[in-house]
Amino acid sequence: MSKALLRHIRLSPTKARLVAREVQGMNAELALASLEFTPNKAARVIAKVIASAVANGSYDAQEVVVLSCRVDAGPVLRRFTPRAKGRATPIRKPTSHIFVEVGSKKAEQKAQKADSKTESKKVESKKQATKKVEPKADSKVASKDSTESKPKAPKATKSTKTAGETKPKSTKTQASKKSEGEGK
Repeated sequence: MSKALLRHIRLSPTKARLVAREVQGMNAELALASLEFTPNKAARVIAKVIASAVANGSYDAQEVVVLSCRVDAGPVLRRFTPRAKGRATPIRKPTSHIFVEVGSKKAEQKAQKADSKTESKKVESKKQATKKVEPKADSKVASKDSTESKPKAPKATKSTKTAGETKPKSTKTQASKKSEGEGK
């Protein structure tokens, strides 16, 4: 497995990532051929970095696969342009860091097996975690059901009034309503 890194290239990282995703996992020779006919500045730059990574490992381009092609954001050059009424607006000139890793096809298969093993372990641990949670949830439901089945006793009130007794309305409120109506 060999690597190549190109730093501070005057290229927008978002535009370069579009091209980098296309070549990831491809045979290096096929990736170089497809990038040669892609009309994009990022394609030309990434092709050079892939060729450099192949040469760094002293591989033949037919034998290796592009394991990863990553484009990170570099520092942004800030320039300013004059505008109306004495103002100035900024111009952003982004830079990128391009990292390419190539390796033999066997190394790629080993990496995929390792990834699948870690993913399967994660899935198994999640299943076990959900199994542990489910009995607790069932016990809570059972306890709620047992409390709902008990008949509720009526609450005792402090006053000892009977159902037939009612309190007479106050005469003050009726008198004030009458006086309000007369004033209008």
